[in-house]
Amino acid sequence: MEMAVRLAYENVVAKNGGPFGAIIVKDGKVVGRGCNNVTTANDPTAHAEVQAIRDACRNLDSFQLTDCEIYTSCEPCPMCIGAIYWARPKAIYYACTKEDAALIGFDDHFIYQELALPMEKRTIKMEQLSFNDHELPFRTWETSTEKVKY
Repeated sequence: MEMAVRLAYENVVAKNGGPFGAIIVKDGKVVGRGCNNVTTANDPTAHAEVQAIRDACRNLDSFQLTDCEIYTSCEPCPMCIGAIYWARPKAIYYACTKEDAALIGFDDHFIYQELALPMEKRTIKMEQLSFNDHELPFRTWETSTEKVKY
């Protein structure tokens, strides 16, 4: 945990992004590291946990982190929680809470509120656009004998 917090601290000092760091551990060895690089990469998905997942998956040559643990300097946001569930680690540990993050300007409470609303009531318009063969990719996937399930 100290390593994740140290990464977050060093990220702030280096002016590389927000005060967030994460590491991924497998069998006692660090296999992935990440810091928040949202502003320096101009990438709203470049959160520490997502960066660490990408790094670990590259290093392990796998799209799943089944036997891994994630240590992060702060409780993950909704986007990172989604990425974490898709990566399927066995555990996640965090230092600061989402309430701690909100106190310094990283408040993601509005996202939880939005997700609880029906789509038609959300602030960002989300609407299905159907057309002929819009399901073609799904049908092709479903019948493929070479797909890798995840």
